[in-house]
Amino acid sequence: MNGHKAKKSFGQNFLVDQNIIADIVRAIRPEANDNMVEIGPGLGALTRPLLKLLNKLHVVEIDRDIIARLKTDYPQDKIVIHEGDALKFDFAVLEAPLRIVGNLPYNISSPLLFHFTDYAARITDMHFMLQNEVVERMVAEPSTAAFGRLSVMLQYRFYMEKLIDVPPESFRPAPKVDSAIVRMIPIPADKIEVQDETLYAQVVSAAFGQRRKTLRNTLKAYLAEDDFAKLGIDAQLRAENLGVEEFTRIANYLSGNVSG
Repeated sequence: MNGHKAKKSFGQNFLVDQNIIADIVRAIRPEANDNMVEIGPGLGALTRPLLKLLNKLHVVEIDRDIIARLKTDYPQDKIVIHEGDALKFDFAVLEAPLRIVGNLPYNISSPLLFHFTDYAARITDMHFMLQNEVVERMVAEPSTAAFGRLSVMLQYRFYMEKLIDVPPESFRPAPKVDSAIVRMIPIPADKIEVQDETLYAQVVSAAFGQRRKTLRNTLKAYLAEDDFAKLGIDAQLRAENLGVEEFTRIANYLSGNVSG
């Protein structure tokens, strides 16, 4: 670890298992000319193998100690360092199409995923290490325990697949949770059926705001009894029973554009 102490404030756990690292790089399949961005390179578990395969790698890092290492430990003609918070970083300044990778800090993983949604049109794919529980929520099917607001808000925008389980002992320090690698591929704009994304987000948020209550209660500000009948959706169901298709139908109906 070369003396670097993981910082809790940045949610740092450093990947050290070489077999897992090799599996991740194989899953990413970097090509020399890719416009690749690594979020939080840390001690270089992914940075080093990626740099062997890429002509250039962009990295976004907030930790000043790690930034200092990035400036001394890597070939500066191949690494482009962006100092600062990935949550505030404008990915539009980088040349598209982008491929984004990283071991995301678990304490800000959900806000970061939503931040990337804003740039989906500029992104080819993303490969992230996340808390396994978060990955399970991302890829969950309706009417399962893991299915929730995160599932619905990401599934309308991305194709997602859980790739690799990563146990705690793969890290230093070992986190108290299991991790996993997820692949996210943006759904092309012309395939997204949501017509008003703000309205969609409001409906999903209201529906999941009180998980135990039925849609009749959670969406009463949006839908009357006969609206549910027109939509062909049972008002007695709960939010967790509806998938992206049903939430899309509701949002499009409310925006006055009932889709086919």
